[in-house]
Amino acid sequence: MNRRAAILLTVFVLLTMGVQASLLPVFILPSFRPDLLLVIMVFIALRGTLATGAPLAWFLGLCKDVCSGLFLGLNACTFLISYLIIKNVSDRLYADSAILFVMTVCGISLVVFTLNLLLIVMFTASPGITYSMLADLVPHLLVNAFIASLVTVFPGFDTHVQAS
Repeated sequence: MNRRAAILLTVFVLLTMGVQASLLPVFILPSFRPDLLLVIMVFIALRGTLATGAPLAWFLGLCKDVCSGLFLGLNACTFLISYLIIKNVSDRLYADSAILFVMTVCGISLVVFTLNLLLIVMFTASPGITYSMLADLVPHLLVNAFIASLVTVFPGFDTHVQAS
């Protein structure tokens, strides 16, 4: 990634974190909040290289952990595992497809949900966490799919991330 792309990505991630941490909780109910950092991670996984994408996926997960107030490292671990799954599969697919992007965001939302639920159940003693997380699954998937479909409309969606 060249310097200009790195600066633009940094600014975009900081703006996204600000929107996700400060604006969305005020105006949108928790089950209908999109996971903007997850959408960015999927985009980077489909378009970027492994050398730059894996640390970015880890960093985006840490940013989500810091903003969400959950256990530090939970989303970082699940984002990195999800990134590696996408990278393993994306080399065999046409990564410029808008439908593939939306389907990947939905699938990875399910993977992140499942990994988070599994890790929380294994390492904490929270009796009602499974029901509360399952209640928000379908709206969360639909909102993430909607946001991913909006991303495909932006100009530049069809261009690849430059590696250097």
